[in-house]
Amino acid sequence: METTLPVFAITEDKYDVILDLRYGSTNNFLNQQIYENSLCFLHQDTLTCFEKTIQLADQQGYRLKIFDAFRPQAAQEKLWSICSNPTYVADPAKGSNHTRGIAIDLTLVDKNGSELDMGTSFDDFTSLSHHGSDLPADIQANRYLLLGIMLTAGWEIYLYEWWHYQLSDTNSYPLLKDCYGMMTK
Repeated sequence: METTLPVFAITEDKYDVILDLRYGSTNNFLNQQIYENSLCFLHQDTLTCFEKTIQLADQQGYRLKIFDAFRPQAAQEKLWSICSNPTYVADPAKGSNHTRGIAIDLTLVDKNGSELDMGTSFDDFTSLSHHGSDLPADIQANRYLLLGIMLTAGWEIYLYEWWHYQLSDTNSYPLLKDCYGMMTK
């Protein structure tokens, strides 16, 4: 008997967002495609926060650019095999908030689709990616704008990655099975 997972698909047609799923391409820290398909999903429990995030960003004159959301377990294992630093990549044996579908990696873009300068790229695994890093005021302002939008929408901060936000009470969510064709290469 087939079970329906508690997830919803994020598409550019349905939501006013830009999808730039980095692990669905070679534009990532591994320089290799991890996801066979660039499909974006989140746990159903994130829907209210996600929709509020879009609304709050729009009120400020910005849109969301999404780098990652639900991540298949096989992809988490591959990332861990290359970067086994638990500050930046969750140990797949313990589970990731991405493999639970309750985490999102994103940035803000202006009305022209240009990313705000956040001081580092997505998946920059250095201390400069941490919230509170010693960066110029304009970069700090951009990070605080994203932070304010995300916290107001109901997400939790992850201190070591300016782009990563998640639901609270993360361990109450089970790991999700990949049944949407996002298998790793």
